[in-house]
Amino acid sequence: MAVHPVLAAVTRRVVERSAGSRGAYLDRIRAARSEGPVRGGMGCANLAHGFAACGVQDKLWLRGDVTPNIAIVSAYNDMLSAHQPLQDYPDVLKAAIRAGGGTAQFAGGVPAMCDGITQGRAGMELSLFSRDVVAMATAVALSHDMFDGALLLGVCDKIVPGLVIGALSFGHLPVLLVPAGPMASGLPNGEKAKVRKRFAAGEIGREQLLAAEAASYHSPGTCTFYGTANSNQLLMEVMGLHLPGASFVPPGTKLREALTEAAGRRVLKLTDLGDGYTPIGELLDERAFVNGVVALLATGGSTNHTLHLVAMAAAAGIELTWDDFDELSKVTPLLTRLYPNGTADVNHFHAAGGTAFLIGELIDAGLLHEDARTVGGDTLAAYRNVPELVGGKVEWRAAVGESGDTEVLRPVAEPFDSHGGLHTVRGNLGRAVVKVSAVRPEHRAIEAPARVFDSQEALQEAFAAGELDRDVVAVVRNQGPRANGMPELHRLTPPLSVLQDRGHRVALVTDGRMSGASGAVPAAIHVSPEAAAGGPLARVRDGDVVRLDADAGVLEVLVPDEEFAVREAAAPPPDQTYGTGRELFQVFRHAVGPAERGAGVLS
Repeated sequence: MAVHPVLAAVTRRVVERSAGSRGAYLDRIRAARSEGPVRGGMGCANLAHGFAACGVQDKLWLRGDVTPNIAIVSAYNDMLSAHQPLQDYPDVLKAAIRAGGGTAQFAGGVPAMCDGITQGRAGMELSLFSRDVVAMATAVALSHDMFDGALLLGVCDKIVPGLVIGALSFGHLPVLLVPAGPMASGLPNGEKAKVRKRFAAGEIGREQLLAAEAASYHSPGTCTFYGTANSNQLLMEVMGLHLPGASFVPPGTKLREALTEAAGRRVLKLTDLGDGYTPIGELLDERAFVNGVVALLATGGSTNHTLHLVAMAAAAGIELTWDDFDELSKVTPLLTRLYPNGTADVNHFHAAGGTAFLIGELIDAGLLHEDARTVGGDTLAAYRNVPELVGGKVEWRAAVGESGDTEVLRPVAEPFDSHGGLHTVRGNLGRAVVKVSAVRPEHRAIEAPARVFDSQEALQEAFAAGELDRDVVAVVRNQGPRANGMPELHRLTPPLSVLQDRGHRVALVTDGRMSGASGAVPAAIHVSPEAAAGGPLARVRDGDVVRLDADAGVLEVLVPDEEFAVREAAAPPPDQTYGTGRELFQVFRHAVGPAERGAGVLS
């Protein structure tokens, strides 16, 4: 199947602009490749330290030069529902790897924080930076020269991108990500959204809200709405780092355990000692990242990936830009309706045909590079198949040819929208990202007076005082990575939604984040350059008329250019980036790059 001309053109430009950095990266990882196990070049004392705690059989194998040794790096903790199922994975994987003729060692753990817990709390200001901490911790785990491949266990938000970035610094190793799967569906998403709005409007109290939230997030597994965690899972599959169909199989099932065992067996075949050497640094090429962007757009996935895909690509020497997202969005149809872009969750998506149907539709439309390399087969074509249990082991069969529920998942011929779920906007306020998949067409353009805030708490107070009961563009600035770590501003969605429901024209403009939970109110987020870095948001005043047109790609303040250029920037708010560990990340805030370059400190 020939690829779409726009897909081909964007990929070609990514290749051309990345030629120097990608070439240098590939040279480095190819130089790191060794003849036989890398531990073969270690001194005897070094190697003895490396296997001192192993059992007798593993010691014998690790002394030789033909047995692959696999690193296991995990984000397990039992506070996060998505990561609690990972507790038993190391033992399952070790057993599968030993049965396949290899050895495995638990190389290290990485931190895993939950944005759902830290929303609106000081800890949220550590969230984005935790991605780079995870990357560094992954590199520490892999730094011992003991390993011929790696299995990475992680699910949520910054954790998966951090694991990938860290693994790419060891790009000569084959790497699989091993998912945990979503929790069972709880309180329907539409009901949950109604309860949140009623609480924001003061119609119900905390106990009723907590009861609804507890009925939504209720058991081990990933939260079922289509936020960053589940966007991670889908992207890792489309980009070829999961086994086919592994992303949304529930935890605690026989199929989930069999897929985990299969990951252990599979990584052995991908090592330099196997028959299908597939290093992650070569697998994640320009085609893989373009495929990831398309999958994000086709599903209306998390806006966080306009940061994470850029940062992961940079770690592989590839320069991916927001312009690439924007151009691909114009030709990528929206094929899913998942909360917050609809009422269904990822379990409904999986039941309707899931990743296999989605990938098949996009391949047939020429919107994915079918020839991209993967861990589950020679090319992405293998991901049109779905896993099933046969005699206690996984086998893959062809997926059904039709969606099981066209209110959740549609073919390319009958999309929910003709373009993707994310748009880029630009103008005299900078560049920003808008998630349009949840926003009705009539709400995507607004021109209204600005009300400027320096925190989400200040906006909430103004809403409670009745000061925003009108057409308004809420400008929430000094929320970028340099200012305070770029927290997600989820608490703004309910009050702004209430205002929109009252018939007002409402929008949000911010240099902070909103994530996969961005709702029905148009929100220009990740504004770059941020206010704290001298960006124009610092010069916006109350009453300035702001125009946001997500479909036309416009973000501007309607102030004469001469006047706006000489207007003095507002003083930043007092520094409150201390407490809850925030002072430890001061060096990150000083070193972080802009949002459109991935908001990272490692590149």
